[in-house]
Amino acid sequence: MRTLVIGTVLLGAGLVALATGVLPGEAALALVDRVWPVLTFVVAVTVVTELAAGAGLFRAVGAGVARRARGRTLLLWGGVVALAVVCTVFLSLDTTAVLLTPVVLAVALHAGLDARPFALVTVWLANAASMLLPVSNLTNLLAEHHVGGIREFVALTWAPALACVVVPVAAVALLHRRELRGRYTVADDEPPAEDPVLLRWSAGVVVALLVGLVSGAPVWIPATVAAVVLLVVTAWRRPRALTPGLVPWPLVVFASGLFLAAEALQEAGLRALLQQDLAGGGPWTVAAAGALGANLVNNLPAYLVLEPTAAHDPLLLVALLVGVNAGPLVTPWASLATLLWHRALVRAGVDVSWRRYVLLGLVVAPLTVAAGVGALVLTS
Repeated sequence: MRTLVIGTVLLGAGLVALATGVLPGEAALALVDRVWPVLTFVVAVTVVTELAAGAGLFRAVGAGVARRARGRTLLLWGGVVALAVVCTVFLSLDTTAVLLTPVVLAVALHAGLDARPFALVTVWLANAASMLLPVSNLTNLLAEHHVGGIREFVALTWAPALACVVVPVAAVALLHRRELRGRYTVADDEPPAEDPVLLRWSAGVVVALLVGLVSGAPVWIPATVAAVVLLVVTAWRRPRALTPGLVPWPLVVFASGLFLAAEALQEAGLRALLQQDLAGGGPWTVAAAGALGANLVNNLPAYLVLEPTAAHDPLLLVALLVGVNAGPLVTPWASLATLLWHRALVRAGVDVSWRRYVLLGLVVAPLTVAAGVGALVLTS
């Protein structure tokens, strides 16, 4: 509800700027042309993941990971790490926060394990692992056209993406080394899926979507096709699951408001001010500014405001992505995914205090950003 309210306020402010001429009409039309594929992708992939989760796909995958770990806690945690990375890279950080977090918590609690190392690595990877593909993060989708196609994007991001995964994983493994030792009891009787046909269709659609997202086609196209197919199948098998709530209205309004408000601020003079302040700044400066801005405000407006200072150089642009993607590990509001993750923790009764989260983030976030920028500089 807060997301919807804040988004409505930002959207209203942007429309006022448009009506008063602070935001020129040409700039607003250019913004719409740029962001409609992004928002279309967000809506489509959310519909796919919500329907797939309702069909039991994520529960089935989580149960499969638990069985294959064969009672070894560290191996189960490693499976969660791999699952969080794959989910974030291919289905976005918000998908990991909203749909994977409850599954991870349920698996850990069902096995009688301390859920904190599983919860912490999930949220850190939901942010830090969102570097590799354009679809991994809204900021990447906005940056992609400055870099070229998906191949050019991956060629620049693979090394910082890997570095940004290694640091938080190593940090959680060190912090919770005692809790990750030992074994747990593997459940022998997993409940069957409510509708095996719908589950199989969901799995097939998601696999096809993953292939489509790395095919080089505009990502909104395979996402929209996957959403339509799964909507049709669900209407056939489980029509009651089709509700207006499948569309992430609060997120759409929030993102639209941020886009419009940030563009208005830049047209009002913020772009020139930042270009002057960051003139001549290298990858380290840009990444630091991105991480600081993300933790002070939020990663999306931080990217939008800083993008003009880095868009002319792909190296600087990826450094900015390192800052706004891997840097938001300190404050709760630094990314929407973090707030969504914490809501899932509260629902599951898992206690990870914001105080502990902030203190750990003050150490891990700078190390992660530094590792990402270092890898970028070394491989460029």
